[in-house]
Amino acid sequence: MPVQALFKPFQLGTLELPTRVVMAPMTRSFSPGGVPNSKVIEYYRRRAAAGVGLIITEGTTVGHKAANGYPNVPQFYGEAALAGWKKVVDAVHAEGGKIVPQLWHVGSVRRIGTEPDVSVPGYGPSEKLKDGQVVVHGMTEQDIQEVIAAFAQAAKDAQSIGMDGVEIHGAHGYLVDQFFWETSNQRTDHYGGSLANRSRFAIELIQAVRAAVGQGFPIIFRFSQWKQQDYTARLVQTPEALGAFLKPLSDAGVDIFHCSTRRFWEPEFDGSDLNLAGWTRVLTGKPTITVGSVGLDGEFLQFMVNTDKVAQPASLENLLERLNNDEFDLVAVGRALLVDPDWAQKVRDGREGEILPFSREALMTLV
Repeated sequence: MPVQALFKPFQLGTLELPTRVVMAPMTRSFSPGGVPNSKVIEYYRRRAAAGVGLIITEGTTVGHKAANGYPNVPQFYGEAALAGWKKVVDAVHAEGGKIVPQLWHVGSVRRIGTEPDVSVPGYGPSEKLKDGQVVVHGMTEQDIQEVIAAFAQAAKDAQSIGMDGVEIHGAHGYLVDQFFWETSNQRTDHYGGSLANRSRFAIELIQAVRAAVGQGFPIIFRFSQWKQQDYTARLVQTPEALGAFLKPLSDAGVDIFHCSTRRFWEPEFDGSDLNLAGWTRVLTGKPTITVGSVGLDGEFLQFMVNTDKVAQPASLENLLERLNNDEFDLVAVGRALLVDPDWAQKVRDGREGEILPFSREALMTLV
């Protein structure tokens, strides 16, 4: 199967990508003080130089006191961090690539003791107590509006420093996703109850981002059925339910859906080979990004624990066939690009034999 499908340009409005290869967002924790430094700049530049069409940055936290959950994660607010991101943007653009930040709020995942203010607990749809102490602050309507405003401001800042769009992180059990789930969202107001109500926070957030950046500035929305706490979880069980879930998000202003799965080749529903990105494209008519163990023979969960396993490069035939059939529009590559900045160039040149395998050690360095 010829690899050309991966290297055709893609255009959506003013967003013109030289290739269909997308760098998936991957938390790296190499930004002390929340500021992207020269190593981070070079990390992204190298991928753009080697043929990645669109870089989605690692999750970068919006300007809300409880947004962060991990040490050395970059921020997307404040003069120093935005100046650091501006250097990243300029370096990627100089290589002919495009870049968007993934805007992130971890929600209830945050623990007391986490930077920048160690006294701030997690914020979530519903309060959680442990031994009489509030470990998750149940968000008031004012809190919700403050978080929405922080996302809108981050999007505006992204536009002002020359980013090519934004991605809103609505997946993997973080704040936006926590509102979607009945188990984490026990609210009795209009942000809780039915899935339509539980989607209200995301819809209002997307609308606010759209209002902040105007028409024509791309908004990508990343969502997942699975969660970090439960890899078999399903928010919706049928294509009809998926369509009902996605339509309001699409109408609110999403231009591209980034459909997070663990293995891109797995069908999302019985009776069809379409994966989540395939179904989302059919149901919304919007372009989609597929993701999940692209280019590797082992999926990422094996590497979340200490292990000496190695994921070897894998055939792209199934992926290319689906891309040629217009099942999805763009392909996000995670660990294969993390370990090998030249992955796209090697694929393009037919040098698959030179692609580096992925092991847990790769997470410890920024190359």
